[in-house]
Amino acid sequence: MFVKEISGRHAILETPAKVNLFLQVLNKRPDGFHNINSLFQAVSLYDRLEIRLIDSPGVRIQLSDGPDVPLDGNNLIARAYQLMRGRFDLRQGLEISLEKKIPVAAGLAGGSSDAAATIKACNLLFQLGLSQSELSSLGLEIGSDLPFFFSSGQVLVKGRGDIISEVDFPTDYFLVLVTPPLEISTAEAYAALKRGLTTSTIEYNLHNCRTVEEFVSSLISSGNDFEEVLSGSLSVLDRIRQMLLGNGALLTRMSGSGPTLFGVFSTKPEIKERMILNQGEWLIHTVKPISLPEQDKHLEGGDRGDY
Repeated sequence: MFVKEISGRHAILETPAKVNLFLQVLNKRPDGFHNINSLFQAVSLYDRLEIRLIDSPGVRIQLSDGPDVPLDGNNLIARAYQLMRGRFDLRQGLEISLEKKIPVAAGLAGGSSDAAATIKACNLLFQLGLSQSELSSLGLEIGSDLPFFFSSGQVLVKGRGDIISEVDFPTDYFLVLVTPPLEISTAEAYAALKRGLTTSTIEYNLHNCRTVEEFVSSLISSGNDFEEVLSGSLSVLDRIRQMLLGNGALLTRMSGSGPTLFGVFSTKPEIKERMILNQGEWLIHTVKPISLPEQDKHLEGGDRGDY
């Protein structure tokens, strides 16, 4: 995430979405999670958190813009603060204004990104001096996607999300994210895969890629296991896929457990929001891959990938 301002009792952070450029779900683990094999990529779609220290312990979340989200103790932001409060005996609380731009429950990890930003803000505002690795480990206690947001922004992910390997694939392309008005239960999506403790799957490995064309060609050989089990019952996913391909997408794929589908484009496509809305009130965002700043450069803004 990007720290845009930090001064005494106040911080402003922008938190990016992520896409799964491919996603394999391997076997179910004894701890109830699943092992995965995936390529995570941060993209230029952001929530914004304005955070102030308050004297009494606890967290107050206000939604300044965006879709309705639960603002009680079940919110990942609140859970992240409570984790930090309990672990480090924090005596003050947080007042957070959340501007929500990342679609909710869309397979783009918006909630996880916000929670990771809350952990980051606690580290800065309370001057805890934690390393990026320590922040990542704390994040994993909240959710499997959180460690990613303390990485470079492009990583191969294995295990339950805790085994992260930095990679360097081309990023000179655009993505169009299309989110239909669907609710897909992540738990039900995992159950539909019917992965057991002994499920054996050959892990996909990307080839060495120097150009976007080589990268897309390698990605085409992979997939998203959730898309395979959901597409048959959700015809809207096929309509979105055909629209993206019809507008020149080199590749289409679902992100996470959906319902967002993305198309990869070599140049910025001319897709208008109202055209999507007329076909079923789909949310659309045109974004680019971005890198995330290192911990010791948090005030420099990083590479936002603006265009």
